[in-house]
Amino acid sequence: MLPEPEKPTVATHWGTYRARWEGGRLAALDPLAEDPDPSPIANSMIDALTNASRILRPAVRRSFLEKGFSAGGEGRGREPFVEVSWDEALDLAAAELERVRRQHGNGAIYGGSYGWASAGRFHHAQSQIHRFLNVIGGYTRSVQNYSYAAADTIVPHVIGDKSGLVSGHTGWDVIARESGLVVMFGGAPLKNAQVSSGGISRHIVAESVAAAQANGAEIVSVSPIRDDTVGDPAPEWVPIRPNADVALMLGIAHTLAIEGLADRAFLDRHTVGYDRFEAYLLGRTDGVAKDADWAAALADIPADTIRALARRMAGKRTFIMMAWSLQRADHGEQPYFMAITLAAMLGQIGLPGGGFGFGYASVNGIGNTVPAMSWPSLPQGENPVSDFIPVARIADMLLSPGGAYDFNGQSRTYPDIRLVYWAGGNPFHHHQDLNRLRRAWRRPEAIIVHESWWNPLARHADIVFPATTALERNDITAASRDRFVAASHRVAEPAGEARDDFAIFTGLAERLGAGEAFTDGRDEEGWLRHLYGLARQRGSAAGLDLPDFDSFWRAGLCLLPAPAKGPVLLDAFRDDPEGNPLPTPSGRIELFSATIDGFGYDDCPGHAAWLAPHEWLGSAAASDFPLHLLSNQPRTRLHSQYDSGSHSRAHKVRGREPIRIHPDDAAARGIAEGDIVRVFNARGACLAAAHLSDALRPGVVQLSTGAWYDPVDPSAPDSLDKHGNPNVLTRDQGTSRLAQGPSAQSCLVEIEPFRGEPPEITAFDPPAFAAHPSHPDTERQR
Repeated sequence: MLPEPEKPTVATHWGTYRARWEGGRLAALDPLAEDPDPSPIANSMIDALTNASRILRPAVRRSFLEKGFSAGGEGRGREPFVEVSWDEALDLAAAELERVRRQHGNGAIYGGSYGWASAGRFHHAQSQIHRFLNVIGGYTRSVQNYSYAAADTIVPHVIGDKSGLVSGHTGWDVIARESGLVVMFGGAPLKNAQVSSGGISRHIVAESVAAAQANGAEIVSVSPIRDDTVGDPAPEWVPIRPNADVALMLGIAHTLAIEGLADRAFLDRHTVGYDRFEAYLLGRTDGVAKDADWAAALADIPADTIRALARRMAGKRTFIMMAWSLQRADHGEQPYFMAITLAAMLGQIGLPGGGFGFGYASVNGIGNTVPAMSWPSLPQGENPVSDFIPVARIADMLLSPGGAYDFNGQSRTYPDIRLVYWAGGNPFHHHQDLNRLRRAWRRPEAIIVHESWWNPLARHADIVFPATTALERNDITAASRDRFVAASHRVAEPAGEARDDFAIFTGLAERLGAGEAFTDGRDEEGWLRHLYGLARQRGSAAGLDLPDFDSFWRAGLCLLPAPAKGPVLLDAFRDDPEGNPLPTPSGRIELFSATIDGFGYDDCPGHAAWLAPHEWLGSAAASDFPLHLLSNQPRTRLHSQYDSGSHSRAHKVRGREPIRIHPDDAAARGIAEGDIVRVFNARGACLAAAHLSDALRPGVVQLSTGAWYDPVDPSAPDSLDKHGNPNVLTRDQGTSRLAQGPSAQSCLVEIEPFRGEPPEITAFDPPAFAAHPSHPDTERQR
C-alpha cells in the first residue's frame, strides 16, 4: 500500500505543483517555491476534470456497433455514439485486434501515439500502447516526431549523432558566462519554454537569458516576430522574411569567406567538404554568388545589416541558437545544415560560449546543467514488425497503401493499415491539412482511441475508452533535462468510469492471452516501486543518493544537486579530433556529405544550400495569398491539451482563437481589433479573432496551434473550421525526400472580415448519443 503523502504533489509537462484543498475539494495547484517562472497552464487541470467534454464511459460509433468494420469510415466525426459497458467495449476491441491480426497480420495495425499525454515514467501513454501492441505480436510504428523531424535526420549526417539537438547541449551557465554574442534564429519564446517532456522543477529560460545579458552578452533575435525572444533590455530584432534564414546565413557566410574571417585552420582540421560548399557559396558552381546583396533580396534585410552581423559574429565569442520551428518548413533540413556550417566557419565549435545548439527555448530544460543520470521508464519490449513510416506521413500512408516513397536513402513502400490504435496525442491537432487527413481517416476498417475528453480524435474514432488524467492516478516523474524526481499523487477520483491506460490494456491483453506478459505480474504500485528501485540503483552508480521509496513518496519531491560545471558541445572533439573522432564516415564535421549526395535527391543536396520553398512570400502563390501564416505553439495550453480548460478558454476572443496581424495588413483589409475573420487558402478555411500587433513584420500573421477542430458541417468534405485551427490551412508535404518531416511553416493565406453572425462554437460539447440497440429505453446518465 502506498504511504500517505505529506503534501500531495502533481507533476506535469508544464511544472510541478502542490495540491491544495479548500472546504474538502481540490481548489488549486500551487507551483513549487523553487520555480521562478511557473506556468499557468495548470489552472485548467482542475475544472477540466468535470467539464462538459469529459468522456465518462466507453462509447462506440453507432454504425460500428451495429455492423462492425463493414460499417466503413464515412460516418467518423459526424455519427452519434452509443455508450456501452467496459466488458462490451473491451470484447469488441479485442475481437477487432484479433480479426486484423488473423486476416492481415500485425503489420496492418498502426500504433499511433505522441509522448506528451503524460509526464510520468509509468502512465506514459506512448510506452503503454507500444508495450501492449508488442506483446500481442507487434505493429507498424512511426519514427521521428513533429517537433524536429527534419533536424532529427540531417544532424546525424553532419556531426554523426544528435548532440546539440536532443542532448549534449552547451549549458546555459556556460553561455551566460562566456558568450559575447548570442544569435537566435527563431528567437527564444517563453511560451514554448513553459513545457518539457518528462516534467519540470524549474523554468530556466528567462533567468538564463537575464544572466547572459548581465554578463554583457548581446542578444540578436532573427525572427519575423519581435516578441519571440525574452530579454531586458529587449534583444536586437532582425525582422527576417519567413523561411529565408538559409539565405541570410549564406549572406553572412559569404562575407566571412571574402573578408578572410573564416577560420581555415578549424575548417581544415575539423571538417570535410568545405571547399565543395565554398564553391557553391561563391557562385563557382552555379554562377550565383550568395553575397549579402543576394541574401538581402530574399530575406528582406539590408545588405549592410548582414555584413555588419557577419563581422560582429567573427569578432566575438558567438553562440548560434536555432529554434526547432525553423525546420518545420519546406526544405527544413537546410537551416540546420547551414547553422552548423556557419558555426564551423566561425571556428568556435567546442569553445565555451561558442558554437551552435538547437531548441534552447523550444522546450524548457535544453541547456540545463543536470546530473548524468538515465531514468528508467516502462519497458516497451521488442516489436516483431519491422515496418515503419516517418511520423508526418500518416495521411500518405492511409491514402496510398502500397505507394512508394523515399526516406533517408531508402526506397520504401507504405503499408496497408486496417486498424489504427491511438493512445496519447491528437493527430487532428498536430498533423497538417486536416481536410486531407479527414479523407485519409475514413480508410482504416477500425479506429480505437483512449481519450479523456471528446476532442476531434475521439469524435473520429470507432471505439473510445475513457482515460484518466494525471490528477486521477499515481505516477513518478523525472526528466533527463531537469534535476529532480517527483511523485505525482492521485488527488482526484476518476471521472465517471474512466480507467488508466494500464488498466485498459491489461483488460485487452487478458482477452488476447497476453495478460501476464503485459503486466509482468505487477499492478500500478508494483510498477512504481520497481521503477523507483531501478532509479535508486542508477543514481547510486552516478553518485546520487536517492531516499527509499516510502520516504520519497511521502515527501513528493527530491531535488538533485547540480554539477559544478556545465557541458560544452563537442569540446573533446575540438581539442583532439583524431583521438575523439565524430561518428561520421570521415570522423569530422561533414560540411559536404558524400552519403547525402549519393542519395541523388534534388531537394536535399550534399551541402547546405538555398532551395526556395514551394510556398512563401517570394513565390508565385503570394499573388493570391499574400500573408505568410506562422502556426506556432500556444501560450495557454500544451499543444491541444486542455484547450477545453478555463485558462485556454479565457484567452480566446468571442470563443475563437486569436490571430495576430500587423496593423497595416489589417487596415488594408478593413479589419479592426477583435473582428471575427475568415482565414483561407486553397486547402481550407477557418474563423479566428483578429488581434492587431506591430510585433510581427508586415505580411506575416500568427495563429497558434491547438484549438480543437470544429467544422461547421462535419459531413462536408472541406467544411469551414469555426474555432481557429491553423492546420486546416497548412500543407501536408514532406520537408524533402531525406527526412519527410512536416512543413507547416511554409504556408500562405489571405484574410477577410467574416460577414454575418459567426456560427456557435461546439468544440467543447459532447457528441450526440444514441440508445443502445439492446436496451433502447435506457437513458444516458451524465
